[in-house]
Amino acid sequence: VQLQASGGGLAQPGGSLRLSCVASGDTISTYVMAWFRQAPGKDHEFVSVISWSGGSTYYAESVKGRFTISKDDSENTIFLQMNNLKPDDTGVYYCQLITPEAIVWGEGTQVTVSS
Repeated sequence: VQLQASGGGLAQPGGSLRLSCVASGDTISTYVMAWFRQAPGKDHEFVSVISWSGGSTYYAESVKGRFTISKDDSENTIFLQMNNLKPDDTGVYYCQLITPEAIVWGEGTQVTVSS
């Protein structure tokens, strides 16, 4: 399976962006998927996770109430709606798919929050 994230860009503080992560090579409908980010000079940071059914989600405290993770199995895609963006949200955002055998990382997409 391969993952490709998109939707990043430049946003002003308080603005919004919507990230997408499309999977190819396998269906996402039976897997847990997540978003991570990496700010310049820092380690990867967990952002959010969604269960295989989409019925359960969990967020890092730093994004809770501002970000929403969702999935569309028909499009084999997960999304991250990011509202009220802050400069600290700047970084490369990666999606992740978790199987019993492996953890798959996708190509990242750059998010820059600046006035």
